[in-house]
Amino acid sequence: MTSLENIRHSLIDRILATKNENFLKAITAIFDSSQIEEIVELSSEQIEILQMSEDDIANGRLISDEDLKASDPEWLR
Repeated sequence: MTSLENIRHSLIDRILATKNENFLKAITAIFDSSQIEEIVELSSEQIEILQMSEDDIANGRLISDEDLKASDPEWLR
């Protein structure tokens, strides 16, 4: 994992763990004040995965959230 990814994951973990509403409002204000339209460059693999997903949707290869949650115990074994 890169340094940027480590920072991102650390921040996500800390945000999820906090119960301090003022802290979360401050973080929201920081994000709101620094919103810059960011162009994200996708790798060829990411583009391919997105295209595969679009194909799955177009061809009805979907699973409901309920069915997905029901299959969790099987995956966890």
